[in-house]
Amino acid sequence: MERFKRVFVVVMDSLGVGAMPDSADFGDIGVNTLGHISESVDTFKIPNLQKLGMANIIPLKQVPANEHPIGYYGKLRETSRGKDTMTGHWEMMGLEVTKPFKTFTETGFPPELIKELEERTGHKVIGNKSASGTEILDELAEEEIATGHMIVYTSADSVLQICGNEETFGLDELYRCCEIARELTMKDEWKVGRVIARPYVGKKKGEFVRTSNRHDYALKPFGPTALNAMKDAGLDVISIGKINDIFVGEGITEAYKSKSSVHGMEQTIDVAKKDFHGLCFVNLVDFDALWGHRRNPSGYAQEIEKFDVNLGVLLETLRKDDLLIITADHGNDPTYTGTDHTREKVPFLAYSKAFEGSGALPEQDTFAVIGATITEDFGVKMPEGTIGHSVLDELK
Repeated sequence: MERFKRVFVVVMDSLGVGAMPDSADFGDIGVNTLGHISESVDTFKIPNLQKLGMANIIPLKQVPANEHPIGYYGKLRETSRGKDTMTGHWEMMGLEVTKPFKTFTETGFPPELIKELEERTGHKVIGNKSASGTEILDELAEEEIATGHMIVYTSADSVLQICGNEETFGLDELYRCCEIARELTMKDEWKVGRVIARPYVGKKKGEFVRTSNRHDYALKPFGPTALNAMKDAGLDVISIGKINDIFVGEGITEAYKSKSSVHGMEQTIDVAKKDFHGLCFVNLVDFDALWGHRRNPSGYAQEIEKFDVNLGVLLETLRKDDLLIITADHGNDPTYTGTDHTREKVPFLAYSKAFEGSGALPEQDTFAVIGATITEDFGVKMPEGTIGHSVLDELK
């Protein structure tokens, strides 16, 4: 007998809550995304997260722990060997990634890959380095527009990104080139987690703006996940934000693209007003993309405050037989050196209007408790070869 008819999982992309025991192996020492954001700003107003117990997970300078939180709270450790978006999300739904995806942050992509990409697409590659998406447009977009060359770059994540001006390069051509890049980067030595189409508009430096027509070409999960099990059982699996891209549509029954994290929460609230039976899985990427990688703790704090406002609306909208889980997929400490993700534990907040209790949960050894908890509620068996254990019995 299922306790919850609808489950909402909201991923605050990159909101880590302190270093993993093995974080030094990943070059991350003393990292703490949420804690250091709090230390870096004068004010931090998150009343709804506070009600759920976020300040009980780690101390926050401006936000006292809640003596009587309305939900359950705790931390999750990552079993997989990685600190990227796909690894974190795949683990939530039961897959353990034992081999990290390739990164090319220090060197750019190998000449052999670039040569093949140029030959297959018909465009000369410019860039080929690790860069901020906005900076590389200021540096190279005028050249791309004038010559038809193609901007290729990477970041601290396992990605190959291609920029294309929507008016001169064209969206269809950009997507075609990205499909070729995805095919080439299926080789083990070049295997990146995602190829990302980065369309933009504008004619000269200072005017370039990336558009919402971004498209991610991710690797397919290497096995069935909790999402596949739920879809196969006839349940709804609604994705918001880049969830559909992360799982390449596997196990998804309905997908919504978001223009921003605020828009993603507005979409989640809209979905909560409709009838469905199953899971609504949400990724809010702006914490990571706009503020974490750009090492901007103040902007990150403001984004969390915006989220908290809409969280209040969502909490009011939830029905008695709904379960809300708030978590993250990795860290991205905006006070740390470099621009990379940081290897961190993530928060686990659970709330339902049906709860009679609340309080601390023991720290869990994998993100996969999320998928296992959801499938147990719906009476669905996790696919063979997956990891994770349910904490449903502890959410009373």
